[in-house]
Amino acid sequence: MSFFRPLRPSHATAASGLRATGTSPAGALRAREGGKAVFGVVLCAMLAGCGFRPMYAPGLSPQLASIYVEPMPEREGYELRNTLIDLLGSNGVMAGKRYRLTIHLNQTSRGVALQNDAAITRYNDTLDAEYTLTDLAGNTVTTGSQTSLSAYNVADSPYATLTAQRDSARRAAMSIAERIRQDLAAFFRQRR
Repeated sequence: MSFFRPLRPSHATAASGLRATGTSPAGALRAREGGKAVFGVVLCAMLAGCGFRPMYAPGLSPQLASIYVEPMPEREGYELRNTLIDLLGSNGVMAGKRYRLTIHLNQTSRGVALQNDAAITRYNDTLDAEYTLTDLAGNTVTTGSQTSLSAYNVADSPYATLTAQRDSARRAAMSIAERIRQDLAAFFRQRR
């Protein structure tokens, strides 16, 4: 009579598709995680070798913070300026700044959805921004333009429509501010 029984694979290894080769599921998981770590190290080395540098690296903060954003008229200009000041890390005061950013805005609104009685039920607002970055001597450093499209529905309540219109304009201004910040960061990154 023999007390020897052959080992059978456990339910965990059989269900996971692993063969009973002496490697436990935990060991296989550790090996897989180790492979991910090696892949991450190799990927970082490759990116460093090609000259990749993150745009939001701390090295750009002083240059972006040295930009004074000129005041702009209208609510959209106010939103755009304040958002840009926050994104650039500036304080909104001209003193101590090396650059001046001037932005000209143009907003158009177009009705795009009509009911049978010719009442407009949806508007598309386009906000165009042309910007110029100058140094303190007045020399143009860089220029550019950005456009943002936002939309809102006309509600039965005039107050709700006004609120939707203002929210749409705010979203457009925030979108343009983010893109102008990206343009300026790319410009300063290339100058390095």
